[in-house]
Amino acid sequence: MTVDRRPGDLRPYEVDLRRRNNETMRHRTELPAAIHVDVTTNGQLPGIDGYVQEKIGGLSRLAHRPVLHARVRLSRHADPAMAQPVAAQANLDVNGRLVRAQVQGETAREAVDRLEARLRHRLERVAELWEAKRGNTSQADLHEWRAQFEPAHRPSYFPRPSEQRRIIRRKSFTLGARTVDEAAQEMELLDYDFHLFTEKGTGQASVLYRTEAGGYRLAQVKPVPEDLAPYELPLTISSQPAPRLTLGRAKERLSLLGLPFLFFVDVAQGRAGVLYHRYDGHYGLIWPAG
Repeated sequence: MTVDRRPGDLRPYEVDLRRRNNETMRHRTELPAAIHVDVTTNGQLPGIDGYVQEKIGGLSRLAHRPVLHARVRLSRHADPAMAQPVAAQANLDVNGRLVRAQVQGETAREAVDRLEARLRHRLERVAELWEAKRGNTSQADLHEWRAQFEPAHRPSYFPRPSEQRRIIRRKSFTLGARTVDEAAQEMELLDYDFHLFTEKGTGQASVLYRTEAGGYRLAQVKPVPEDLAPYELPLTISSQPAPRLTLGRAKERLSLLGLPFLFFVDVAQGRAGVLYHRYDGHYGLIWPAG
């Protein structure tokens, strides 16, 4: 038996094939264009701007939300003793959510390549978080996301002699009230080793940080574990209150103990802060605003 077909008629499989082709073409035309990246350099890094634009600008196609702004800062340390003298840091504003990454490399291009890889991972995490909020992720999957953060491979800091170290950067910002889970998510997306925040249940300035074993630990000005807001992240809690120190004594303790950072209460100001090692061997200092 034969079926008469007019010239414009299509068999069912041909209709399905054409529909899929049309959807593919529409998806391609809807892909966001590469965005402009603001690049700041410090040191001799000739010709790196174009490479940053090529590698980082194209990441907007992987984002599930519009990338409103992108900024990359590269710095070359002048000391030839550093094995990886180029530091690269990126900040992406993905529809109002900040996504951050920082790496080091032997060359500027190596640092940018590592930065791209790390940002790709961050953008995947953002997509998972948004899917969870839309209800497309089960509670089990969300718990797994919270518990299996990317292991930290943070840039090591230059072993500058303690007598040469200075506080190069001071940063003050308003501490948002967060649960431990929320703080951990922010810490992952912002690529931090530690996160200073106000714990929602206790209302206290607190620091969440990664341990050497890969777990998470919480320190507070005055630990009150039973008053913490509900959380699911596997966590240990320090029973020691934050030490009360002058800034000078905090620097001495950080140097003597060989810690990457120190959470303390400044006796002169009566507020908690974090003193930490920068990649160049100097110090950074973070305070709550107000």
